[in-house]
Amino acid sequence: MPDRLSPGDAAPDFTLPSDTGEPISLSGLRGRKVILYFYPAAMTPGCTTQACDFSESLESLRGEGYEVLGVSKDAPAKLAKFRERDALTLTLLSDEDLAVHRAYGAFGTKKLYGKEVEGVIRSTFVIDEDGTVELAQYNVKATGHVAKLRRDLGLA
Repeated sequence: MPDRLSPGDAAPDFTLPSDTGEPISLSGLRGRKVILYFYPAAMTPGCTTQACDFSESLESLRGEGYEVLGVSKDAPAKLAKFRERDALTLTLLSDEDLAVHRAYGAFGTKKLYGKEVEGVIRSTFVIDEDGTVELAQYNVKATGHVAKLRRDLGLA
């Protein structure tokens, strides 16, 4: 199993291409709180539910000082289609070689329909203004995750 991050750990820095092709670096967001979530694949039912949920909550989360970034192994072009198809407003990042997934412990052995498989572990991290992990959640559920996260963060 990959190493998992815990609150208090330094969040691994990265630079990844976004759905618009623009490179986004975690270090470039210092001074802001970041919700970084990893999902298995764009345009699949659970991932669409989760992305739409984050997108619908984006303005209120930004109002609380959070930026939201979604990360998958999909290519930027597929992420752009996903954004357009579902009118998503959050930034989607492409990690095709899974290096960032691995750095965050969001890729490894998981159970899928009772079998152990290697794959993306649906995970969410809250990173504070200084780049420190405030919250690390693994094996999250796509449905209802944003509401649970808001409760965990003490947001209404």
